[in-house]
Amino acid sequence: RMRIMVNQVAKEVPDNSTIDDVLVMIDAQPPFAVAINYEFVPKTRHAEEVLREGDEMEVIAPVTGG
Repeated sequence: RMRIMVNQVAKEVPDNSTIDDVLVMIDAQPPFAVAINYEFVPKTRHAEEVLREGDEMEVIAPVTGG
């Protein structure tokens, strides 16, 4: 297992977890954008982008209204 940060919260996830794996784990509801270590990752790469120990993942929901 490895530790990553998800929206500034430490999470333990299985080794070789992808972005999609973590999104399922946290029950993320679309729409959202994902950044790993402050770099945007396109949705087309979520299934193949493997996370590493210490990665910082941000799941950002668009802000609407105003």
